Amino acid sequence: MSSFATLAVHAGLVPDPSTGALVTPLFQTATYVQEAVGLDKGFTYTRSGNPTVAALERHLGGLEGAPPAAAFSSGMAAITTLLLALCEAGDHVVCADAVYGGTVRLLREVLGRYGVSATFVAPTDPDAVARAIGPHTKVVFVETPANPTLVLTDLAAVAVRCRDRGVPLVVDNTLLTAALQRPLDLGATATVYSTTKFVEGHNATIGGAIVTRDVDLLERVRAAGNAIGCTQSPFDAWLTIRGSTTLHLRMEAHSRNALQVARFLESHPAVVHVRHPDLPSFPQRELALRQQRSGGGVVAFELAGGVEDGKRLMASLRLCSLAVSLGAVETLVTHPASMTHAEVPLALRHAAGITDGLVRLSVGLEDPADIVADLEQALGRLS
Repeated sequence: MSSFATLAVHAGLVPDPSTGALVTPLFQTATYVQEAVGLDKGFTYTRSGNPTVAALERHLGGLEGAPPAAAFSSGMAAITTLLLALCEAGDHVVCADAVYGGTVRLLREVLGRYGVSATFVAPTDPDAVARAIGPHTKVVFVETPANPTLVLTDLAAVAVRCRDRGVPLVVDNTLLTAALQRPLDLGATATVYSTTKFVEGHNATIGGAIVTRDVDLLERVRAAGNAIGCTQSPFDAWLTIRGSTTLHLRMEAHSRNALQVARFLESHPAVVHVRHPDLPSFPQRELALRQQRSGGGVVAFELAGGVEDGKRLMASLRLCSLAVSLGAVETLVTHPASMTHAEVPLALRHAAGITDGLVRLSVGLEDPADIVADLEQALGRLS
């Protein structure tokens, strides 16, 4: 199956062998009866494995030409498990400076207390990433497009530098998913996801996943996840499968709508600048064309009136909902400096380009004309 559309519908999913059910059954159980001591049917306890979760893992791995993924209870659970599987006290992580605020918090406030240090670096310069790698570096972690600035990392270039130094490159691919970007094909060791976002896509679940073709790393991640106990729940896995089967259609529509909204914002006098990888004005447009199928569903923009105009805009929107998440069928608007990245130190936030006036818009699947009309009436209320 070479077409992603076909993979989205079928990858890793087979009719239930016991009933012939075409839709993956929901095995909502915690434990499994064993025929004898040491003799089970492949599952013993749902923290360690569940048939519905296993189907999701096969599906997510199949989308990227990889073995079954490791699914977790959230995107941050996936990142935490991966870093714990790779690092111990005295080790070092190189992280892009523009990533989700929870990733920064994990590295600085949690893992830092246990002796794992982190260096935050601008990922736009592959050589700067390489210079940050030291003798104790165990992983390079980037997010592209970055949340919320949409800054891109040249994955092929960074992957070469990581490979030369024997350090795995991990890519948070949440904003584009495998439908629009395939980091493993560009040399990354692993991709991580908050499946809560575009993969499931309906604001109904919390989940995360790690996908890799490195079997040894996969086993280490699975062992760590089982020990920590942060594996995915069966019901959330079942809903995520349902959402993911339309991933190709939704990502195309998200990208198309986002570009239309970005073009409108770029033409509005109250807006200082707009970022979306499909805009001709996007600073890394050439890289976006090489690395991504399209720009995705997130738009970042800044208002001339700064923070106060941002607050006024968000209070005036009627169709777009003020919320911290992204990647759903509904259009969501966020003020990163006070919401998703509020706990990121000010100097680090500003160095990453997350200004106080930046607005993140996750463009949904409504008629884009209605989204534009809502933004237009709200922008009209600004001074």
